[in-house]
Parts: sequence; structure tokens; C-alpha cells
Amino acid sequence: MPGMLRVMSVNVVVVDDDPGFRRIATTLLTARGLRVVGESGDGASALTAVRELRPDGLLLDLHLPDRDGVEVARMLREEERPPRIVLTSTAKFFWAAEELEQAGIASFVAKDKLFDADLGGLFGATA
Repeated sequence: MPGMLRVMSVNVVVVDDDPGFRRIATTLLTARGLRVVGESGDGASALTAVRELRPDGLLLDLHLPDRDGVEVARMLREEERPPRIVLTSTAKFFWAAEELEQAGIASFVAKDKLFDADLGGLFGATA
């Protein structure tokens, strides 16, 4: 329609080994206007999902059954068009901001703070 701004949808893949957390994260992301296009329960399937679905963003758990999220992020950084990665965890976080940036991670949000986080802003969504 003339005079209306068309908002581009931001596609996100949620990666966590806990199906309950994936459901919660999907609900929060969708409520914030983002579109969850896939879910993965481990690092290997996350890599496959990103390569097949080409999401704009990836909500990535730090502790996965087959590898840690930082390792997954480093691998994705080598892709032609890597997604914007938001790392999440319930554990204490010990990496420096420079290490995150070098791994291709845009930001970190503790799982218990996800509800209050500006998810649209973290994934680069514009209103």
C-alpha cells in the first residue's frame, strides 16, 4: 500500500538441546516480530540448518551435546553469508567481548534475561 513502510521479516534459527527452551525462545522471538524458520538440538544440525535455511540470525546455546556454541560460531563465520549470532546460556560467561567478536558472535544474553532482552535489536530487526 502506498505510504506504508514494508517491514522485512528477520528469519532466525534456534539452537538448544532442551526442546522446552526452544519452545520458549520461539515464542519470545515470534512475539517480538521475528520469524523462527528452524530449530536444532546440537551443533552439527545447527550447521546444516544454517547452510540450508540461510537465516538472518541464530540464537545459539553455549553448551550443546556435540560441541560448544563458540566453536559452532567460529565454523559459521567462515560461511559466505554468516547469520548474526546471539549466544545464550544459563552458565556463567567467561569470554571477553573481543573473543566473541572474533568468533562471529554479535552478543550474549543469559537465558534468564531473554524475556527482557531487545531481541529485535539484537538480531538487527527494524520496525
